[in-house]
Amino acid sequence: MAGRNKRMDDVKMKLVRQVRIARPRVVSGCYVPTRHYSGDLTEAYLQQFKIVVLTETSLAEQLRISRITRANGIALIIADTRGLFSQVFCDFGDTFTVVDTNGEPPVSAMVASISRDSEGVVTCLDDTRHGMEDGDYVTFSEVQGMIELNGCEPIKIKVLGPYTFSIGDTSRFSEYVRGGIVTQVKMPKTLCFAPLDVALKKPEFLVTDFGKFDYPEQLHLAFLALHQYRDNKRAMPRSWNQADADEFIAIAEEVKNKYGFDTEINGELLRTFAKVSAGNLNPMNATIGGIVAQEVMKACSGKFHPIYQWLYFDAIECLPTDCSELTEKECAPSGHRYDSQVAVFGKKFQRKLGNLKYFVVGAGAIGCELLKNFAMIGVGAENGCVTVTDMDLIEKSNLNRQFLFRPSDVQQSKSSTAARVIRGMNPNMNVVAHENRVCPETEKIYNDDFFEVLDGVANALDNVNARIYMDRRCVYYRKPLLESGTLGTKGNTQVVVPFLTESYSSSQDPPEKSIPICTLKNFPNAIEHTLQWARDSFEGLFRQSAENAAQYICDPQFVDRTLKLPGVQPLEVLESVKTALVDEKPHTFADCVAWARCHWQEQYSNQIRQLLFNFPPDQVTSSGQPFWSGPKRCPDPLVFDVIDPLHMDYIVAAANLKAKVYGIPINRDREEIAEILATVKVPEFTPKSGVKIAETDSQVQVSNGSGNIDHERLAQLQDELPKIEELNGLAIYPQDFEKDDDTNFHIDFIVASSNLRATNYKISPADRHKSKLIAGKIIPAIATTTSVVAGLVCLELYKLTRGVRDLSLYKNGFVNLALPFFGFSEPIAAPKLKYYDVEWTLWDRFEVKGELTLKEFLDYFKERHNLEVTMLSQGICMLYSFFMAKSKCQERMGLLMSEVVKKVSKKKLEPHVRALVFELCCNDEDGNDVEVPYVRYTLP
Repeated sequence: MAGRNKRMDDVKMKLVRQVRIARPRVVSGCYVPTRHYSGDLTEAYLQQFKIVVLTETSLAEQLRISRITRANGIALIIADTRGLFSQVFCDFGDTFTVVDTNGEPPVSAMVASISRDSEGVVTCLDDTRHGMEDGDYVTFSEVQGMIELNGCEPIKIKVLGPYTFSIGDTSRFSEYVRGGIVTQVKMPKTLCFAPLDVALKKPEFLVTDFGKFDYPEQLHLAFLALHQYRDNKRAMPRSWNQADADEFIAIAEEVKNKYGFDTEINGELLRTFAKVSAGNLNPMNATIGGIVAQEVMKACSGKFHPIYQWLYFDAIECLPTDCSELTEKECAPSGHRYDSQVAVFGKKFQRKLGNLKYFVVGAGAIGCELLKNFAMIGVGAENGCVTVTDMDLIEKSNLNRQFLFRPSDVQQSKSSTAARVIRGMNPNMNVVAHENRVCPETEKIYNDDFFEVLDGVANALDNVNARIYMDRRCVYYRKPLLESGTLGTKGNTQVVVPFLTESYSSSQDPPEKSIPICTLKNFPNAIEHTLQWARDSFEGLFRQSAENAAQYICDPQFVDRTLKLPGVQPLEVLESVKTALVDEKPHTFADCVAWARCHWQEQYSNQIRQLLFNFPPDQVTSSGQPFWSGPKRCPDPLVFDVIDPLHMDYIVAAANLKAKVYGIPINRDREEIAEILATVKVPEFTPKSGVKIAETDSQVQVSNGSGNIDHERLAQLQDELPKIEELNGLAIYPQDFEKDDDTNFHIDFIVASSNLRATNYKISPADRHKSKLIAGKIIPAIATTTSVVAGLVCLELYKLTRGVRDLSLYKNGFVNLALPFFGFSEPIAAPKLKYYDVEWTLWDRFEVKGELTLKEFLDYFKERHNLEVTMLSQGICMLYSFFMAKSKCQERMGLLMSEVVKKVSKKKLEPHVRALVFELCCNDEDGNDVEVPYVRYTLP
């Protein structure tokens, strides 16, 4: 049913799981054991639980259970949704300890100096801000000189600036010399909750929308009045019944006086509340259910700050400004599965939802939630259709949050499986599953015919490039786009409305901060650096070089194509091929072990010894400062020890990966590998003079940019490469990094490689889990946040379906369930540009019907729009420019536009292409550059 509170069911299951964890049971198709109980909620029964969640209960029952939970130290959560309005209450007792208030990893920074004073000032290196706030607590490590700070008890700080803070009296400490790392310490926070009977009279609100600052107290009164109304009438107010709404206002006045509230009743708001309170909406339930599920986990663990204590949320903007068509008759129940949604929006609106044609891109975590919501509210369940595409297969790691999938679905298509399960939820829903990537190569599938019948697109993607591509397609076809994303407990939603809002691509997050190359190669100071270095090593050793060798074997033109590459790339590529097929080509597994051992020696001993030869531990800079200070940590070479588990982890992983590249049977027997190691002869190493090691990225760039290709060495390499017939049908198997398979040695190699380098540089190592998260670039995803954002997206879908054109009624959402924080803002209007007196936005374009010659095309803009085209391009192809050679220009002027495109791009137009997109640079009549829309050139 549309109103079924699926998320609340989930919460109850989680509660039972928490209290019965000592006696787990396996439930078919589900990781969460559940238990059904239909008896009275007596004190004896409730005492077995640590958390109680109440939904759809009377106020008297809530107060009764609150007394029981209070007396027995049980956390209580109350949650209700009524139409477009919702309520959450939390009571975790008199003393509840929060161990992590924000969910962020502790901040750390490198120390540049510490003053010895009554108010000691810590100054951090100026490459990054320290990122701490007043009142934070910190501790220190690796400080030289002022050693009293190392491992000290947490110290409360006062922030003085982005790079400085004070830590109190340091005058009795030793003089600071150099070095040090300051690390934020998460301090526990104790909260005192008021019981329900007290909190009802003196509510503390968490504001969810600062544009509705007065709504919480109004809705607090409304929910209390609804309890009283139901007690008096033994029924809910009838949907859109004016008399019931008026009576509700009268009861609200009584409740206001009873509780002594001094707020003035917002009659319009509370009447609307009464008129829709009989309704029950899946998107609202998904949103509130996700929030409450997170609160349950907070109550269990103390991790993240709970709601203190009341949260009210509404989506009243989903209703029309003029509600005259929403009559009691229009919204009356008819025994239909959507009755609880019709109670809010009416039957006509329900038919609109059923006739929608939507494209859902992605069937992962958000995609599963969106599809479930679409099925519950009836999108595409009449003459409409929902098309979902996802090229991925279901992995075991998906099952904890992509709830449409079960263990039996692993390695099945995500989109097909999701479509099958959704049809089971709503057999009337027309859903079509595709397994295609959205990209230029699939535009023959997702073409004009496909997009022009759509009512909108809902993105459920996990990467920015695909989002930007779909955004461009939606702008081109002028279709609404529902965008959302999550990062752990954080989530955001964006609604893109044609001719009204900016697009997704109009504003972008700043790029991720990259790690300097010289830091990775020679001067790491954090585990993130060593993990990225290990990841790069994996790519170079087991994928890229293997791909080059495989192409050399299979493609007769490989060498010729390689020689045409710019710079020193031909030399690097052919060197890697020779290394793979001649110098380091193994024949047996013992060869792979020998290679791994020698490579270990090179990476963790020889290169470090060379680095220390160039820059000795006691070296000073030209300014007299120690070279090995600040972000530069002085390393130590390692001595191989077969007894050391970490050393053997590397050998086992590297040797087996090498074997897999060459199709040699793998061997996991560590004793056998140790026996082979005993026979390996490791070459002696002596550091060499004259070896240049870059200290900065600018030196790296100068070195790369000034490197002239050694043509003599290039010719020698071509002679040294083996003939294809000499390879006897050798097959090479490049290893594509796969983080989710714990048996393929990939993560084994990354963890060992990174932690060995961390040992070199005295950096704290990372366990397997943390290494996998960082090296695998795993985006934290949890079901609670996913449910919230999918619910918020579907609330915006209601508005799109209604055809809302008032920008202020749409909401972009920003949530962080850990804090918790909820923020909503109206979307940014599409920026307006202008040429002459013509205003335009990104949604506008010139429509030109073909075919025209290039000359006719240029003349058209001169005569019709008084614009002189100075440059004309299609994609990356320059078709015309004012500086083009005269002969080339004259040659093209008489050609049809489509012929010019084919001539310049050297490609035929695909049969599905009905229009071309041209970008223009133009001058106005005064010769000034003016920005103009793009051109949609329709082919005949």
